[in-house]
Amino acid sequence: MIEFHLDRGSGVSTYLQLVHQVKHALRLGVLQPGDKLPTAKEVVARLAINPNTVLKAYRELEREGLAIGRPGQGTFVRRSLRTADAGEQARLAAQLSAWVGQARRAGLDQEDVEALFASVLMDSFRRSA
Repeated sequence: MIEFHLDRGSGVSTYLQLVHQVKHALRLGVLQPGDKLPTAKEVVARLAINPNTVLKAYRELEREGLAIGRPGQGTFVRRSLRTADAGEQARLAAQLSAWVGQARRAGLDQEDVEALFASVLMDSFRRSA
């Protein structure tokens, strides 16, 4: 089960934060096809947001074909976004974790690491395009 959280200072709308968190969970295999998403009532109770915000996020996921609403039952994951096998993804996560550890020991803070990672990521995909 996914547990949503909000970064109220991110500048990203609340419904998009929910959509992004579901997509990340689908990419990481935390959510699988058939899994039930928390009800709007559960998300509202946890995050203190408007129920329409949750419904808007779920409608967006349905529009993208990632979720399906079943009247009276809830919203369920329709398909995964996972592209690498679980073992390969775990290996890459371990390498990335080691790299982040090296960056922190070098004195980089979270924003430094995010900026460096985004830069390298963008360069890598730009070169391969």
